[in-house]
Amino acid sequence: MKINFTKMHGLGNDFILIDCRIQGVKGSRIQELKDSELGDLSRQLCHRRFGIGADQMLLLYPSNIADFRMRIFNADGIEVEMCGNGIRCLARYIWDRNLSDKNTLHIETLAGIIRPEKAGEMVKVDMGEPILEPEKIPVSSLVTRHSSLIIDYPLKIDDKVFNITCVSIGNPHTIIVVDNLSNLPLPYYGPMIENHPMFPKRTNVEFIELLNPAEIKMRVWERGSGETMACGTGASAAAVALNIKGLIGRKVTVHLLGGDLFIEWAEDNHVYMTGPAVEVFEGIIEN
Repeated sequence: MKINFTKMHGLGNDFILIDCRIQGVKGSRIQELKDSELGDLSRQLCHRRFGIGADQMLLLYPSNIADFRMRIFNADGIEVEMCGNGIRCLARYIWDRNLSDKNTLHIETLAGIIRPEKAGEMVKVDMGEPILEPEKIPVSSLVTRHSSLIIDYPLKIDDKVFNITCVSIGNPHTIIVVDNLSNLPLPYYGPMIENHPMFPKRTNVEFIELLNPAEIKMRVWERGSGETMACGTGASAAAVALNIKGLIGRKVTVHLLGGDLFIEWAEDNHVYMTGPAVEVFEGIIEN
């Protein structure tokens, strides 16, 4: 089996992008593979010792309702709804290969139609409106029975209580403000929060250190991938959560391990994320 792929990253959050419109896998078009087979493929290719190595696998398809369709599989093989850094990379792939001459693309995802647009050397993405209703994030009804929003909810993890705020940007996020990110044992607490019973679809976890009303530092534990160097939906969710809590303004620079993202929660209630997308190399894997 030979698979043509493109390795890309957004601030170190890295992806294996496969253009499913133009190639087959195991003698059939990749569109014909079952979801379980695609999950197995993602686990194999994303493995950093026995595969190419990546946080996620991105699949580019044609769409009947948009310009293109994107599917996203985490390194653990589970399909997820959206990825902010991933959709910037997908858009860059499309533009660099002249697959579309539109400055703004319409990309079909499980989170709806997402609209990346050219912004000089970077890509600006309309992430849509944030979802704050607990049942839509989703958060367990056992927690939300007497709460319309999850803001500073005390979540006990092992020996520590975290005040969590929950937001969905097409996928679930849990935001926690801490005093010092450097001393945070993220690999210890991250998976316990990700897999806590209050999150029926698990959750991404963002730990935030406040710098000033226009700047924050963030580390992220991504659902199904572990700690990553950046997360576009996570940065967007954090900007919304911290604004609701009155800690930052509507525009914020998010400093991540891989670099900076620029987030605006605009007056139209849409969240706009701007950042880079970089192609690393192309290749063919055979097994």
